[in-house]
Amino acid sequence: MRPILFIYCVLFCIGSIAAQDSLSLNRIGFSSLFTVQQVPNKDKSFVIEMHPKAISFVQSYIEKEGAALRKMKTWAKPYFNLYDEILIANGIPVELKYLSVIESHLSSQAISWAGAAGPWQIMPAEATRLGLKLLPNDERMDYQKSTQAAAIILKELYQQFGDWLLVVAAYNGGAGRLNKAIEKKKTKDFWALQYELPLETRNHVKKFIATHAIFEGVPIAELEKNQNTAETTMRTEPAGMEKMIITGRFNAKTIAIWLKMPLAYINKLNPNMDQQLSTGKAYTLVLPTKEAKIFEAHKNQILQASIQSLYLDID
Repeated sequence: MRPILFIYCVLFCIGSIAAQDSLSLNRIGFSSLFTVQQVPNKDKSFVIEMHPKAISFVQSYIEKEGAALRKMKTWAKPYFNLYDEILIANGIPVELKYLSVIESHLSSQAISWAGAAGPWQIMPAEATRLGLKLLPNDERMDYQKSTQAAAIILKELYQQFGDWLLVVAAYNGGAGRLNKAIEKKKTKDFWALQYELPLETRNHVKKFIATHAIFEGVPIAELEKNQNTAETTMRTEPAGMEKMIITGRFNAKTIAIWLKMPLAYINKLNPNMDQQLSTGKAYTLVLPTKEAKIFEAHKNQILQASIQSLYLDID
């Protein structure tokens, strides 16, 4: 049985029993992120266990964005009230409103380089399909109309994928690309297929998870405590170590040379690092605190040296 990493209760104050029941059923679609058990009490709380692979990113995101997003809790209430009403009416969990936060920071005037616009960053073709006018006034920038359109998109994606994390991934990276990843990995578990998706899409999903955690009030101290539990369970290393996510063609030998560490020790701390990085996947690098600081200070040079070593075929 998977260890409990962190548990927190969320109180859903929905106006009607029907809406509450609808929300409960839709929460099943969060299986990639949560295991859910309704608590038998008058508050109709839910006990939510976050997936261990989400915790590290959530902690980092809270440290960087938590203060600004906590301020948003106050000024964004009118927008969230509107979102909740429309999402509930469409049978969509109200948590999906946080997708608009990471898409546009709730700005109606947001326009992406690809032409997506409005608080939900809807593309022109999708807007036209869903009956939104682009001229003379772009209705993608209307909060109510764009949220209605986004709800339709979200509902269609959920009918296709059956998991809200995959819906967030498809909303960002496209259903076609996600389907290819699912076919290749033979699973609909986001965590099992995430590295088949672009980095932007992977991070988009994780930003959604982190934003959800911030708005639902996960205490940072509790997160840190349970992250330690997760790390101990998933991968044990000596005290005084630092972890960092790396991508690119780093290799253990070059890192060992730069940090003046025995190659065998680097490999012990970071099993299969070279193989995983060679496939284009990210890797969680583990180093002693002192060497981790050196690595961070010379990261680009170490990467260039690692790449050169591949061309030179150094053994």
